[in-house]
Amino acid sequence: MDLSKIRNIGIIAHIDAGKTTVTERILYYTGKEHRMGEVHDGTATMDWMEEEQERGITITSAATTCTWQEHRVNIIDTPGHVDFTAEVERSLRVLDGAIGVFDAVEGVEAQSETVWRQADKYHVPRIAFINKMDRVGADFPKAIESIRIRLGARPVVLALPLGQERGYRGVIDVLARRAVVWDDETLGSEYGFEEVPPEDLAAVEAAREAAVEAAADCDDELATRYLEGEDLTEEHIVNGLRRGTCAMKLTPVLCGSALKNKGIQLLLDAVIRYLPSPLDVPPVSGPNPDTGRTEVRAADPEAPFCGLAFKTFADRHGDLTYVRIYSGTLEAGMQVLNTRAERKERAGRILVMHADQREAVDRMQCGNIVALIGLKSTSTGHTIADPRHPIILEAPTFPETVISMAIEPRTNEDKDRLGEALARLAKDDPTFTSKVDPETGQMIVSGMGELHLEVLRNRLTRDFGVEANVGRPRVAYKETIAGIAEVNCKFAKQTGGRGQYAHVILRVEPAVAGNGASPHGLEFESRVTGGDVPRQFIPPVEQGARSAAQAGARWGYPVIDVKVTLLGGSSHPVDSSDLAFQTAGSIAFKQAMEKAGAVLLEPVMRLEIHVPEEYYGNIVHDLNGRRAVIDEMAIAGHVRNVRGSVPLSEMFGYSTTIRSLSQGRATFTMEPLKYQSVPEGLADKVW
Repeated sequence: MDLSKIRNIGIIAHIDAGKTTVTERILYYTGKEHRMGEVHDGTATMDWMEEEQERGITITSAATTCTWQEHRVNIIDTPGHVDFTAEVERSLRVLDGAIGVFDAVEGVEAQSETVWRQADKYHVPRIAFINKMDRVGADFPKAIESIRIRLGARPVVLALPLGQERGYRGVIDVLARRAVVWDDETLGSEYGFEEVPPEDLAAVEAAREAAVEAAADCDDELATRYLEGEDLTEEHIVNGLRRGTCAMKLTPVLCGSALKNKGIQLLLDAVIRYLPSPLDVPPVSGPNPDTGRTEVRAADPEAPFCGLAFKTFADRHGDLTYVRIYSGTLEAGMQVLNTRAERKERAGRILVMHADQREAVDRMQCGNIVALIGLKSTSTGHTIADPRHPIILEAPTFPETVISMAIEPRTNEDKDRLGEALARLAKDDPTFTSKVDPETGQMIVSGMGELHLEVLRNRLTRDFGVEANVGRPRVAYKETIAGIAEVNCKFAKQTGGRGQYAHVILRVEPAVAGNGASPHGLEFESRVTGGDVPRQFIPPVEQGARSAAQAGARWGYPVIDVKVTLLGGSSHPVDSSDLAFQTAGSIAFKQAMEKAGAVLLEPVMRLEIHVPEEYYGNIVHDLNGRRAVIDEMAIAGHVRNVRGSVPLSEMFGYSTTIRSLSQGRATFTMEPLKYQSVPEGLADKVW
């Protein structure tokens, strides 16, 4: 297929903005599905997991493919809940473009900002769709302004709402200067055109003039014509806007109501018009593991094959590995090299996915997203390539876990299967980890939130047949230091034969703070001169310090944001050994931490609450008791939007509390923000 006619896009947004409903309408109008699935009925095609259907939310990103105007559109529908942010992260890593969906009433919400930043990180061009224009309180200008202010984007309005709230009828196409009205009898499959109402003419002309200026800003030839007063055609404007969108200088904005079947066809047109094809994005590059030289792979079916595995998933039919093919052509049964694991694999079957349904194909060229069966050693972030032309592509990065809980099998039979099931879940989900606590012997699982761990626990039962009990969630605390300390530590042990001797001088000091859910760990530097500590003993000193840092200095939590400097020491020609210097490094680190003043850090969450006016006082009073800091409070009609931060440890079970305080009418979202010091009076109460 012509690569210029391929679009790889994601649907990204805050929870409940309507991502999955938009995707369901796209599938219906492109003929991929012959029925229209609904999230609230549990019939959405893309929310195929039982857990998703029961909760009415997207948990795992689902891939599908459809056709529009002779273009192949590969779509990934991503979750909106912060607990499943890894699904968004790895999807955006392999996408060429995205649709940001926004609620016309709420505008830009907390998770909208998060996914927008993730798209910025991976240089993914976007178009925006203001959804739910039929809702009471819908405010199109306010939603546009929130995109401008909160996201720092340059929105270019290409569609205006025809009516609003209960009077919403359709969309005004700004460039074509015409109104588009959908037929409710055909569920929006058919639509017609009308003249723009007189009262909207001025707004349409103003929006069109702004679009022309934006297009001219991104195209020198277009700018010259514009300044010379030429009458620019719609094609000229579209080309300029496309160039600006692909360069991430602007964001085309459309509107509609996915639930009421209005605006989706124009959105699809915009995907084809403005979002990039695989030929429009820069070639991928990475080091050749054999030579170390950076190599470039262009989107060329005849080039050496390479692809990035961005997701693995174990389902009832077998293990799937989702791969974005960046160059070359992949054939079923082809041998590939996993360049990170340094193992050869065989791509047994190539599948084109439609949620949980699959279609086998014999070959697939670059620019597409497929699922493979047969890759045993490949995990998220691994590169697979032609064994004769190896390359390592950049892997997606993920936030650290912030919450943990103990888990234990209910029976001996479950015990045998629990470890295997947890390892499988950890392979599928990079933000889920499991380990055995060396002190208690308990199995500890960690994730991004209570909902995240609850869903994974349910998967243990449903997908792996393992019954397990879980303990109360625990916060992933960290430790750091308040000051600078230097220690002179000698480790000497004589047992009759050869002894153990090591002498180190260590300094610890605060390092640059991570200031987020992914804090910096330990920095180590050696400033030993003159061979006081022989070169071969420096790595054991570092190993000892890192081992001690992982075990914690005072409370038993990992140490972060600390720089360790080896200043000097001495050795013995007979008694010194790796073990001795490792032990000395560990002891010196603990002594230095105690001397510098250990500080306990806790994860703090960004919090956003939408609460009706009459319950605002109850909510704020409760937040004050949870050590929350309110940064901003805005009023939208009869609803107050509260934004601030709160320690994670204070928010366990908050979903139940907020429902009781507001009679179920308030909603909230949280996402990791930073680590900060625990107040002195509370630190010693943490276990």
